[in-house]
This record gives sequence, C-alpha cells and structure tokens, in this order.
Amino acid sequence: MSVDTRSVLDLVLAASAGTAIAAACGLRAFLPLLALGLGVRTGFVQLAPSGEWIASTPVLITLAWATAVELAADKVPALDHALDAVSTFIRPVAAAAAAWCTFAGLPPVLAIAAALVLGGGAFGVHVAKAKLRIGTSFLTFGTLNGFVSVAEDLFAMSLAAMAVLAPIAAFCAVVLFVVLLLRIARRATSGPSPRG
Repeated sequence: MSVDTRSVLDLVLAASAGTAIAAACGLRAFLPLLALGLGVRTGFVQLAPSGEWIASTPVLITLAWATAVELAADKVPALDHALDAVSTFIRPVAAAAAAWCTFAGLPPVLAIAAALVLGGGAFGVHVAKAKLRIGTSFLTFGTLNGFVSVAEDLFAMSLAAMAVLAPIAAFCAVVLFVVLLLRIARRATSGPSPRG
C-alpha cells in the first residue's frame, strides 16, 4: 500500500471515528471523549500528533471522573433536566473537541469546519434527546426517565466503542440513525395524510 493510499485510509478511518464520537457526544458529553482517548492510548485510533493530547493521563483521568459524574447525575430525577440544560452548551463543544482531534491532520480550515459541523450535529442529537426526555417525563410523570437514561448510556457506549473498534461501521450506524430520525420528524410534522 502506497503512502498516499495509507494516508487516505487513515483519514477515512479518523473521519468515521470522529463523526461517530461526535454523534455520541449528543447523548453523553464525556463518555465518547473518554472512549476516543482510550482508543488513542491503546493504539486502536491513530491521530495526528496535535490531536493526541486527548490520550494524556491527566485528560483521561479528568474524562473518567466527568463521565462518572454525568452518568450518575442523569439518573437523579431532579438533576437530569438541569443536566440537559447545561449540556446544551457542553455537548456541542465536546463533539467539536472530538472532531478537532480526529481531523487534526487536515489543514486548520478544514479541521475547524469539521469541528463546527459535527458540534452542530451533536447539538441536534442533544435537542432530539431532550425532547424525548420531556415527553417521557410528561407521559409517565418521570417514572421511565431512569430507564431512558440507561438506554441512552448503552447507545452512547455502543456507538463510542464502535467508533474506536470499527469506525466505518459506526459511521454507517450514525447515517442510519439520522435517516431514521428524519423520517420520524417528517411524519410527525406532516400529520395524517388526507384520504381520497
């Protein structure tokens, strides 16, 4: 395999991992970054040297602590909505940081554009998740929020693990998830179809 072909393959794998990690950041801010950092530390994910800071010991310790706090706080009924409000700002920034790390080998303009686009995508995932949480709170008086939170944890963990271990499959999962969300949104906004 030539150097150019290897560079393109590395770029595709990094872009796929970054996209999946950024999407997972829409559900949990710190868990996907921790997965990315551990992936870099163990050699499953290759980044440009300027993005490898995410695998440093202080960053991994901080992300592990922040992940534990976020996962625990989301299970407490009074804190889960407050956490969602604060996360409106944190999750897009986390996704942008993940994108910046994975696209660090590109020219800075492209890395910044990727960070902005993927940060915006994480914001969209976060907003959809927050609406779902408001709906379950209203319909079940909050009794299902713990179960919904665990389902979100599992989905974010699965997507983050796939991003590290099988980035192209993770990217495909993100695309399928977005297509599904768009179809649901289209049906919800179009209302019942008229009958002839």
